[in-house]
Parts: sequence; C-alpha cells; structure tokens
Amino acid sequence: MLTHIIERVLQALLVMLVMSVLVFVGVYAIGNPIDVLISPDATQEIRQQTIAFYGLDKPLWEQYLTFLGRVLHGDFGRSFVFGMPVLELILSRLPATLELTLTAVIGATLVGVPAGIYAGYKPDSLLSKLIMAISILGFSVPTFWIGLVLIMAFAVELQILPAGGRGETATLFGIEWSFLTLNGWSHLLLPALNLAFFKLALMTRLARAGTREVMLTDTVKFARAAGLSEWTVLRRHVLRLIAIPIVTVFGLEFASTLAFAVVTETIFSWPGIGKLIIDSITSLDRPVMVAYLMLVAFVFITINFLVDLTYVALDPRLRKGRA
Repeated sequence: MLTHIIERVLQALLVMLVMSVLVFVGVYAIGNPIDVLISPDATQEIRQQTIAFYGLDKPLWEQYLTFLGRVLHGDFGRSFVFGMPVLELILSRLPATLELTLTAVIGATLVGVPAGIYAGYKPDSLLSKLIMAISILGFSVPTFWIGLVLIMAFAVELQILPAGGRGETATLFGIEWSFLTLNGWSHLLLPALNLAFFKLALMTRLARAGTREVMLTDTVKFARAAGLSEWTVLRRHVLRLIAIPIVTVFGLEFASTLAFAVVTETIFSWPGIGKLIIDSITSLDRPVMVAYLMLVAFVFITINFLVDLTYVALDPRLRKGRA
C-alpha cells in the first residue's frame, strides 16, 4: 500500500511538471499584456521599462525557469492588475467558490442518489418516471439558461431571494463564509441550485443504473432468500455495491465544479475564483491565469488520488491485492 502511494505521488509530481510547461507556454502565447497595462499614448521608453520590469523581455525558456523557481518557493508572482501576490489573491477568492461547490455537489448527491436508487428499485412507478424526466431536463438545459430562469422567477417575480452577490458573511478560522449567516444562505441558494442541477441529474441516472444492475445479481437474490428486509437489502448490499462509481463521479464532479464554476459565478456575480479568471483573461493578467490553471491541475490530481484511496477502503479485494 505504501509503495502504491509513493508511486502515485511521483506520478502526480511528473504530471504537475508537464502541466506547468503546457500552461506556461499556452498562456504566454496569448496576447501581449503590455497593451493592457500601459496607455497607448505611453512613450517607447516607458514601454520598454515596463516590459523589462515584468521580465517580458527575456526568452520564453528563461521566463519559465524563473517562474518554476519561484513556484518551488511558493511564489506564483504578482498580479499585473491587482498588484498583489497571485497566491494571496486566489486564496482570498477560494472560500467563496469552495462553499458554493460543496453546497451544490453535496446537495446533488444527497438528493440524487436516494432518488436514483428509488427509480432503479421501482422503475415502473409514476414517481420514478417523474424523477427520470427531471434528470433528462437537467442534462438537456444549459446552465446559463437555468440561472437566468432562477433569477427571473425568485429574484424578479417573487422577490424572495437576491439575484447576486455573496451577502453577509461571518468569520470562521480567519476566513469569511456565507453559510454561517441567514442572509448569506439566501444569497447562496440560487447559485448553488443552478450549479447542482446538472450534478443532480448525473447522480440520479448513475444511481438508477447501478441499482437496476445490482438488483439482478445473485447477491441480492440470496439476501432476499435469507429473509432480509428490503430496506436492509438496499442499505447493506445495493448501496455498498454502487458506492465505488458514485464516489468516482462525486470526486470528479467536485473537482470540475470547483475549477469551472465560471458561468454560475458570472451570472450571479459570485466573487469566487471563476469570476476572477474571467476578469484576468479579459485583462491578460498572465500570472493569475497560469496560477489558476496550475491550481485546477493540482485539484484534479489530488482528488483522483483521494478517490483511489477511497476505492481501497470500500473494496476489500483491492486491499488484499495491494497487501
């Protein structure tokens, strides 16, 4: 098991190194931030001084080695636009995105998995057909359209929930959180619901497919023959057997939602890292763009690693194979 962990860590470091090269070259090949940073009326001398100040006059390979050396010391550079350390800037926006993502993904899982299990257990019932119809809607309707409908319905027509912003926050461990206040929850509900709709459909269909498959196995037939109640069969056998694919999807969806909640954060003016990266792309703030994409790669690698360890905890056969 220890050998497996070491191998995965080494693989992760190699992937991060390759990603750093691809991200750096890709981002630094897009546009010239000097055109945004200084006035078009600036003299050539001022222009050259600005280029030299940011190190943009050096060859690309030298800029990359300088960047890599700083990253190894935890320094991602300074934002061209905000004039502050990039890591500090991203970490200041991360709690907003993190609480929005956790609310959406956990909520979708807590509702979608039981709904999917029920739809798989009683596929011919009217409620099961309604559940599957809603899941199809979740796959079919674009996220931005759902967000606009939610704003029109709850913020404009009914006027019971705010259309944007983060609302009041409270401090916990030195970090501002919206979920700790009632006003913050009122601001969190609509963007979280918008973000969770697709995840809910995915979890529902995954749980239904797994339940339908497991219900036909000999394990369930023997459990019923032994006189176990249907609730016990569902809890001890069905849920346990479909747990691994659900954990996989939960991990991947959490990572993708955390990294790419851009549309929702833009529609609801949610001050997270998704909105930050949109503003950075508009202003060609290269250090922020590079750091954000590196963070995305790190999040996916870390969550894949944790999901792999969770497999071992859920499936005894994997523990025996790596013992």
